[in-house]
Amino acid sequence: MAAEYIRLYPENPEEDKIRHIVEVLKDGGLIIYPTDTVYGLGCDIFNSKALDRLKLVKGIKGKNINLSFICYDLSQLSEYAKHVDTPTFKLMKKCLPGPFTFILESSSKVPKILNVKKKTIGIRVPDNNIPREIVRLLENPIITTSIHDEDDIVEYTTDPSLIFDEFENQVDIVIDGGYGNNQPSTVIDCSGDFPELVREGLGDITPYL
Repeated sequence: MAAEYIRLYPENPEEDKIRHIVEVLKDGGLIIYPTDTVYGLGCDIFNSKALDRLKLVKGIKGKNINLSFICYDLSQLSEYAKHVDTPTFKLMKKCLPGPFTFILESSSKVPKILNVKKKTIGIRVPDNNIPREIVRLLENPIITTSIHDEDDIVEYTTDPSLIFDEFENQVDIVIDGGYGNNQPSTVIDCSGDFPELVREGLGDITPYL
C-alpha cells in the first residue's frame, strides 16, 4: 500500500492533519517529515515494531544504532537523559530550537525502550513547527534518522515529491513541508566533561560556547 502524501505549512500546520499523523505513529507507522535541516525518517519511540521497520528501511543491523529523539522542548530531557549539568542545559537552551543534535548520556529508560546497548542518546528540538507539533500531540518524542540519497553527489534529497517517489512503498506518510536543506544538523557530544564538536552541519555552535 502506497504512503499518504500530506502537505503541511511549517508556519501553521493544520491540527487535524497532525492528529491523523499522530494516530498513524501510534499504530506503528513510519513517517518522513521536514525539519530545520534535512528530511527525517521517524517513528514513535514506544513502538518496537515500528523501530524494526525503520531499521529495515535504513539497513541497520544489531543493537548498536545511533538514533536521535525529537522532543518538543527540553522539559522531557530528564526522562531520557541522565543528569544534565547546568552548563550543558544552558548551552542547549541557547541553541534550541535549532539545527543542532546534542549527544547526552542516556537514562536507564532508553535501552529498555529501544532494546539497544547504547549509553548515549541524541536530542533534537528542530526549529520547525511540523515535527514539534507532532511530538507535542503524541506526548512523547519520536525517533529520528536522516534520509540519505544513494547518489554520493546528492547526499540528501531535498525535494519531498522525489522523497515520496523513493519511499512510498516503505513508509506510511510522507509530509511535504517544502524543500528541505541539504546540510544535516551540527552534532555536539555533551556526554563527557566538555562539549565536543562531532559533526559540523547547518548550525554554528561558536556564538553559544
